Amino acid sequence: MSAPRQRDDEAVQRYAEQFGNVLAETGWPRMSARAFAAILASEEGRLTAAELSERLKASPAAISGAVNYLMQLRLATREREPGSRRDVYVVQEDFWHESMMSQDRGLSRWEDILQQMLQVTGPGTASDRRIRATIGFIEFIQEEVEGLSERWVKRKAEIDARLDEQDSRGA
Repeated sequence: MSAPRQRDDEAVQRYAEQFGNVLAETGWPRMSARAFAAILASEEGRLTAAELSERLKASPAAISGAVNYLMQLRLATREREPGSRRDVYVVQEDFWHESMMSQDRGLSRWEDILQQMLQVTGPGTASDRRIRATIGFIEFIQEEVEGLSERWVKRKAEIDARLDEQDSRGA
C-alpha cells in the first residue's frame, strides 16, 4: 500500500483560483466564483470571512457580497463558529444537488408568472407563442431535473461507497 499523498496547499490554492476563473468565465460573478472555489478547496470545506478576505486579497465588503450570492444559490451556508461570534461559510455535503433543486423551485415560480402573463397577452399573438414555448421548455427542464435527481441519488450512493472504500484503504 502506498503512502498517502501530502496536501500541497500552494498548489491547491493555485488550482482553486483557476477553477474560480473558469466559473467566472461561464457567467458567475468573479468574487463569488473565487470565494466558492476557495471554500470548496479548503481542507475542512469551511472558511471565515476573514480567511476568505486574506486568501483572496479582497475587502470584507467584497467577501460579504460574494458569500451572499453563494448562499442564494444554496452553494454555501453560514454557520456560527462554536464559542465565537464569527460566521463561517461552509460548502455542504451535496451542495450541487441542493443548488439545482433550488433552481428547479425557481423555475416553478417563473412558470406561474408566465401562466398569468398568458391571460393578458391575447391568444394567437407572437408574444403568446413565445410565452407558451417558454413554458413548454420550463416544463421539459422540470421533468428532466426530476429524473436527474433520482439518478443522482443512486449515483451518489455509488460514489460514497467507492470513497468510503478508498478511505478505509488509506488511499
